[in-house]
Amino acid sequence: MTKNIFVLGLDDHNHAALRALPGDHRFHPLLSLEQLTQGELDMPALLAQAEQQLDSFDGTVDAIIGYWDFPVSSLVPLLCEPRGLPHAPLEAIVRCEHKYWSRLEQRTVVPEVVPNFAEIDPDAPHIPDGLSYPLWLKPVKAFSSELAFRVTDDEGFREAMEEIRQGAGRVGEPFQWIMDRVPLPPKVAEAGGTAGLAEEEGQGRQLTVEGYVHGSQPYIYGVIDSDCYPGTSSFLCYEYPSRQSDEVRERLIELTERVITQVGLDNTAFNVEYFYDPQKDSLLLLEINPRHSQSHSALFESVDGRTNHDAVLRIALGEEPVHSRNGEYAFAAKWFLRHFTDGYVRSVPSQEEIERIQERIPGLHVEIVAQPGQWLSELPGQDSYSFELADVFVGADSPEEAERMYQECKDALSFDIQDADHD
Repeated sequence: MTKNIFVLGLDDHNHAALRALPGDHRFHPLLSLEQLTQGELDMPALLAQAEQQLDSFDGTVDAIIGYWDFPVSSLVPLLCEPRGLPHAPLEAIVRCEHKYWSRLEQRTVVPEVVPNFAEIDPDAPHIPDGLSYPLWLKPVKAFSSELAFRVTDDEGFREAMEEIRQGAGRVGEPFQWIMDRVPLPPKVAEAGGTAGLAEEEGQGRQLTVEGYVHGSQPYIYGVIDSDCYPGTSSFLCYEYPSRQSDEVRERLIELTERVITQVGLDNTAFNVEYFYDPQKDSLLLLEINPRHSQSHSALFESVDGRTNHDAVLRIALGEEPVHSRNGEYAFAAKWFLRHFTDGYVRSVPSQEEIERIQERIPGLHVEIVAQPGQWLSELPGQDSYSFELADVFVGADSPEEAERMYQECKDALSFDIQDADHD
């Protein structure tokens, strides 16, 4: 019998990945990605609209899933609970996504990998006592890496806090609506959804541990390496499988199992981000995301033979996820082609150009992010220091081959961007 799966913020790329999974499933969009990521987030209205769509559906609602950050991650349990569908506890979702609460939980069980941190009022005149520069300042809740600033002095601190003060409410106020629905520790309740978080900087290569919890048991299915553009915090590429040693991967898995158990996640996928400093052989936990990373889905499909959407779908249907590593390639990477100043997009590579490149380089797939006729600063979900022009996915026999394929593709892609300071 066909199962009806409703997907919050369903987009074309991930719809294709979901349809490729084994099983008799029909996937239905539930609210648009634009509704869930752009403009003001009216949580009662979003919830009511989603409820109405589900209630008016002429058929069974067999699962509700999502692969985006807030508000999707919070809407899934709110929509699943009244229908008796498997879902993560809302309290555990908030415990992970409120950056200050998450740090408090992490410090309880894995203090050795938690940096010095402090909640900070947006009107604070200086950094909290006990912290020193360089620091990262961010809201306790925001989209992706929006409003995350690296600061090295008092002037940078004041400028970053002004940005956070002006922008934290767009996500923090709707997030407060969710926070009001779960029991909160006094410190977290006092901070609320629009406070800031200051924490000392981590060093090293970023590693991401992906897994899921089912029946209260965490299971790790992959470790991804992430590289940044030199001298920046903007991602250059993701690589899978990790090239770290067995010993480092084992430490990551053990730490992740402890912290995931502590925060109380269940019936959900997750990814936990770390910094690894090979000079010091030290790990530092960056954050816990109570969802899988759709940005990694193509990597898992290339190497494991199925995307990481598969575990999410099976858990949502009350099934046990399946594990395999029988993909077409031994190694996969996702590269981010970026521009580091604002600019007006005059033109981007045509579909015909992209198809010619993909025919010339088997194992490569290109997705254009920037669109003609817009400013790069109008792109949603960007970090504080760069703008994404295109994503390049590569399946290869080795890391060296993957990089060669990306460089060849990069050289062939033509963007015409007029920088903001150019007349």
